[in-house]
Parts: sequence; C-alpha cells; structure tokens
Amino acid sequence: MMNILGLDEKIKGWLQEDVGSGDITTLATVPEGASAHAIIHAKDTGVLAGVDVAQRVFALLEPDIQFNKVLEDGAELTPTSVIATLDGPARAILTGERLALNLLQHLSGVATRTHKLAAIAAPYGAKLVDTRKTTPGLRLLDKYAVKVGGGANHRLGLYDAILIKDNHIQVAGGITAALGRARAYASHMTKIEIEVEDLAGVEEALAGKADVIMLDNMAPELMAEAARLIDHRAVVEASGGIDETTLAAAAKSGVDVISVGALTHSVKALDISMDIGEIK
Repeated sequence: MMNILGLDEKIKGWLQEDVGSGDITTLATVPEGASAHAIIHAKDTGVLAGVDVAQRVFALLEPDIQFNKVLEDGAELTPTSVIATLDGPARAILTGERLALNLLQHLSGVATRTHKLAAIAAPYGAKLVDTRKTTPGLRLLDKYAVKVGGGANHRLGLYDAILIKDNHIQVAGGITAALGRARAYASHMTKIEIEVEDLAGVEEALAGKADVIMLDNMAPELMAEAARLIDHRAVVEASGGIDETTLAAAAKSGVDVISVGALTHSVKALDISMDIGEIK
C-alpha cells in the first residue's frame, strides 16, 4: 500500500470533498456526545481489500473511535462476513461512513475481479497484470488491490518503465527508430517495452532488442505464433480487450504476461454496508 503519509493526505482531501463545512444531517439529528456501535459487513461474495484504508478514514476524523478489524485484506467474503466493528463518537462514525465504504467497496471489487481472472490464467503459467487505466488519485490503492486479489503490477506510471505504443512509433518514424531512441535514452536499469500488431512487428522488435514485446489485440492463434517466434528472447505480453471469455485462450498461447485494464477501469464495486447496533 502507499506510504501512510501520502495516504493520509489523500484521505483528508476526500473528506474535505465530502464533509465540506460540516455534515449537517448528522449535526442536526445526532446529539453531541452520543456513542454508537457499528458493524461493517459484506452483503456479497468476493475478496476483501482496503480495510486498513477504511480504518484511517475514521482515525483521521476522530482518534477516539475504536476500529476493530475482524478480517484482514485478502479474506474471502460471503454475505454474512463481518469485516470490522467500530465503537465511539456517533457523529464521527456516521460522517466517515460513506468515504470508508466507497473505498472498501471499490478496492474489494478490484481484488475480487482480479482473483477471478488470475485463477483462469494461473494453470497456463501466465501472469495477470494491471494497467495505468485507473481512476485519478486511486492508482496506488487500485494496484494494491490487484496484488491482494492475486495479480501483479505493470508499471506504476510514466516514470518507471519505457512503454512504446503505436502513437510513439508513429511519431518516432517506426519501430526500429523508436527502439533506437529509447535504448539511447534509457539507463541500464530501465526496461523497454514496445507494442506490436503483427509478426513483422515482432521481428523488428526482436532486432531492436526490446525487453518486453506487447502483442496488441492479436487473435490467440497469432499470439501463439508470435510467442514461438520470440522464443524467450523477450518477455511476451498480451493486451487489448481481454476478459473472462478470452483470457484462457490468451494464456494458452504461451505468453508470459496478460494485461487487463478492466481490472481497475470498469470494475463492479462489492456490496459492503455499515449498520449501527446490529446487522439489518
């Protein structure tokens, strides 16, 4: 997970967005000094992610809230699973409820989707990874949730690896030119990946000594030909429109890595709720 200081600053910003000058509903209806017992629980099956993030939401609002974790990230959830209980000032618990649940629901949704897809790829030895298609502000948390779900992380941003895509190739003047410029620019610690669309592109990428070759939107049969052609001279990544219905075929083709943007950019939130007193 991200550095605690960086996480706290993000949570403070999200609280400011939601609470603004004050939670007027809670201030109007809940007596000052009232205490409450709350239960955060699942209403769906899936994989839990984000419980420590939810805990920080309440801690930043009111240090006197006792947040008691029942489950840790990575736990398998059922509709009867209790995730955590809270005891303390009622106003702060109610004010923090929505942000804490939003984060838990989203991150658990990411972990759950990842877990399902990683299980499809695993028997073939292919690694499932995420992309940069994340909600702005949530990237490190999204990528954390992918790892909780059994996936792995692609590059974190534009700064930690070179990934030459079709538009880069177009502007640079071709695959060979783009790889040559990248090799001259990169340090010995920087990996260079390039996107290709056909076997001719694969041949050119190999000649340019790419570290990773991304097979973009290729049919599984063509992926298999490309993997045989590359023959472990570079890491082979499959990408482009891969989902539950096409993942097994991509994994069978012999690629090393399968990247799926849908792990983070269009995930369904897991149903998680908070009740005061007892579960309703």
